[in-house]
Amino acid sequence: MKSIITVLIALVVTLTTFAQKDFQGKATYMSKTTMDMSVFGDQMSEQQKKQRMARMKNFLEKTYTLTFTKSTSSFKENVALEAPGASGPSWGRSNGQGSIYKSTKDKKMIEDVEQFSKRFLIVEEMEQPQWEMGTETKKIGNYTCYKATLVIEDKSIDWGGMFRRGNQKEKDSTNTKKDEKKMLNVTAWYSPQIPISAGPDKYYGLPGLILEINAGRTTMLCTEVSISSDEVLEIEEPTKGKEVSREEYNEIIRVKTEELRERFQNNRRSGRGRF
Repeated sequence: MKSIITVLIALVVTLTTFAQKDFQGKATYMSKTTMDMSVFGDQMSEQQKKQRMARMKNFLEKTYTLTFTKSTSSFKENVALEAPGASGPSWGRSNGQGSIYKSTKDKKMIEDVEQFSKRFLIVEEMEQPQWEMGTETKKIGNYTCYKATLVIEDKSIDWGGMFRRGNQKEKDSTNTKKDEKKMLNVTAWYSPQIPISAGPDKYYGLPGLILEINAGRTTMLCTEVSISSDEVLEIEEPTKGKEVSREEYNEIIRVKTEELRERFQNNRRSGRGRF
């Protein structure tokens, strides 16, 4: 109880401090995802698994910038030029145009994404996440952060599963369970010292900026925060692309990927393709 009161006091003091300011800024996040290579079983040797992980590095390790004001934010990948001869899955690369826009005022989140040479705007309503507020604290840089946890439905696309080899039995098993919801355990560390209800990726809804997220096999850690009340930061709502729901987008990607897999298998049978 004492720790919860401390959190509330810290929040009140911080909100009072910034009440008269046009609060805005930028935060840089480093993201790292681990991949469960055991799903390939005996289909790959340990050396092949290591090689696959190396090729997947551009997809599994990324940096992002979150630009924020009091009521809006934009989360965008920082894209670096690739070295000559760089390899890896093209679907893991970003063209630098995608972003996740959030407006707490309009209660709207828009993910701007390009896949298979088409631009999509995935529109979702921002409902208040049911965070469970904890009492644990830790320091991230100069900021005191508090722990919060959440269990949500994982609606993200399993790209590894999309391109994974499998026999008919595995496909039948997947089809049997396709209607089951996949749940995701999320742990967030937020700081009331930065009094905005924003965070990386699709996360928000805490009384302070989320500086670290642990969700499944992915960790996003804030490495730098820059706050300014002088510079005018303009965050524009994405408007270019086909507007779809999350469910519609996932179905489009599933169908397109099935088409590519079938084409690939036909090429392999005819001797024109390699995995």
